[in-house]
Amino acid sequence: MMITMNRVPMVQCLFSLLIATSGAAEQSRSTPPPNIVLILADDMTLGDLSSRNNGLSHTPNLDRLAQESVWFDQAYSASCVCAPARAALLTGRYPHRTGVVSLNMNRYPEFTRLKHEETTLAEILKPHGYATGLIGKWHCGAGKNFGPLQHGFDEFEGFSGSQDLSYFRYSLTVNEQQEDVTDQYLTDDLSNRAIEYIRRHRDEPFFLHLAHYAPHRPLEAPAERVAFYRRKGLDEATATIYAMIEIMDRGLGQLLDELDQLELAERTIVIFASDNGPDPLTGTRFNGNLRGTKYEIYEGGIRVPLMIRWKGHFNPRKISDVVHFVDVVPTILEICGVTHQSQWPVDGRSFASQLTGQTSGDKSPIKYWQWNRGKPNYTHNAAVRDGDWKLVRPYVTRRVNPDDSVLRPTLYNLVDDPAEHHDLADEYPERVTRMTVLLNQWSQSVEEDRVQKKTKTKGRSAGQRP
Repeated sequence: MMITMNRVPMVQCLFSLLIATSGAAEQSRSTPPPNIVLILADDMTLGDLSSRNNGLSHTPNLDRLAQESVWFDQAYSASCVCAPARAALLTGRYPHRTGVVSLNMNRYPEFTRLKHEETTLAEILKPHGYATGLIGKWHCGAGKNFGPLQHGFDEFEGFSGSQDLSYFRYSLTVNEQQEDVTDQYLTDDLSNRAIEYIRRHRDEPFFLHLAHYAPHRPLEAPAERVAFYRRKGLDEATATIYAMIEIMDRGLGQLLDELDQLELAERTIVIFASDNGPDPLTGTRFNGNLRGTKYEIYEGGIRVPLMIRWKGHFNPRKISDVVHFVDVVPTILEICGVTHQSQWPVDGRSFASQLTGQTSGDKSPIKYWQWNRGKPNYTHNAAVRDGDWKLVRPYVTRRVNPDDSVLRPTLYNLVDDPAEHHDLADEYPERVTRMTVLLNQWSQSVEEDRVQKKTKTKGRSAGQRP
């Protein structure tokens, strides 16, 4: 059974509706579509923002961006680990469909490569006049013909995600040439390269994906910044993580200032998110009352910060609607007035109406998650959210190809119990049955897509699927 959530754009061109009424028809032909800057942190949590942890960390620019943005209180990654989350964010499709379901690209290349038939946001925007660039972590396929240049990005300055990196000594691939760097700090370097990319493409529409590595392991930061947090009484790991985030935050501030100086702020949509929750291997740090971590489909593993700013167009505010990484691609396309007919249906739906202050009037869509190392096992670490309710097939292990789980599903009402402390499965057996059917149908659908051998070759000229 194929489950899709296609959505016809609610307006023909949302961008044109935002143009001033005087001379709108003529101006709409000459005004370029908005630039897109999509920034992704790695293993950063909601609790890492200083505005949420009583100043334990220092994130003035992220806090500023949150105040200037539409903030989604119930934003979800597509996965509790990084590679699948990124595949979904760039395609609008659940990661299982894309072929990216695991983490280690060296050990499991067949489970970590974005299929050639998949179409990324970069491939869609490119034929519409956008320059497309990725700076930082790719993590959607290693090896010849599996990099970002084969998936619609004109420029790439970063790393595949398959190698061990030090923040003080690392190698970057700049398009197809390798650069060894020993005199910079990785996060600063990526921020500076992003700013240079904006300068180079200031006179044309651009899509920049800045994919930071921070605060992913290895935990490394300048000693003086770590000492600052140690003096607050924090343990070494948390102090280092907060130092890493502070440096990323500083680069974000420089990028936002550059947009202002180049008079691009009102022409540029800035999106910031993280790929999943905190890595348990780095210890425990504050993340509100959310249960779970990276590797787990509980709220602490999949609920992430998401803020979207478009100065002069989106009124800053908080929104409680449920949104998911698969929704980002259709939202950007609607805002930019880009129509795209895909052979492979997207799973997400646009939330552009919420960004512009309208209400969609639609019921919150049903969303799904599942993860384990290696071949997917849908009896393990899987979840479905339907309205206020979330059904969970409990997390068991991080090991590869786990045996079928015999643990019974649990049920939570996230409005009453966002910490997922109270299992209501025994009280609502009919709801458990109904949501179990939904999860089974979704599991079958995405698994069929994952193993399907598509025979057509990818078309490049029109930015569409073959």
